[in-house]
Amino acid sequence: MADTRRILGIDPGSRLTGFGVLDFDGDRPAYVASGTIKSRDGDFPVRLKKIFVSVKEIVAEYRPDVVAIESVFMARNASSALKLGHARSAALCATFAFDVEVYEYAPREIKLAVVGTGAASKEQVQHMVVSLLQLDGSPALDASDALATAICHGHRRRMQARLSRENAIARLL
Repeated sequence: MADTRRILGIDPGSRLTGFGVLDFDGDRPAYVASGTIKSRDGDFPVRLKKIFVSVKEIVAEYRPDVVAIESVFMARNASSALKLGHARSAALCATFAFDVEVYEYAPREIKLAVVGTGAASKEQVQHMVVSLLQLDGSPALDASDALATAICHGHRRRMQARLSRENAIARLL
């Protein structure tokens, strides 16, 4: 099992931040944990602190090798995008003390990797996450988005490894 990598997926939000932990053994993802950090109460700095502390605890508990996080997209308005950026930064900063690799994926890229279309709804992503991971129940939408982010990274990592091997072989020929 030398190829097993633990991936923490994060779907940042200023009120709900989803997280999902998967172990990838080669091509196969295995569910470890998921949930939602609820930061609805208090002033914005208090909510950011809740995200920071919670993500730090999750990283300390599950010890991922890699963090995959959804990148910021243009939300309904600039204020929403700015708040999302702050929440994302709070989550990222919480991982820095653990010296894990961090990868970012656009929402459309994640949806494309999991559902097959970049325009998939949250419910479609949730359905595919349940199917791909063979879960007994459906995680919350934000948690399933985080699991989808981890799945996206796991598959992207696998494809990059294959391409690297093929390029190395081509150079030898």
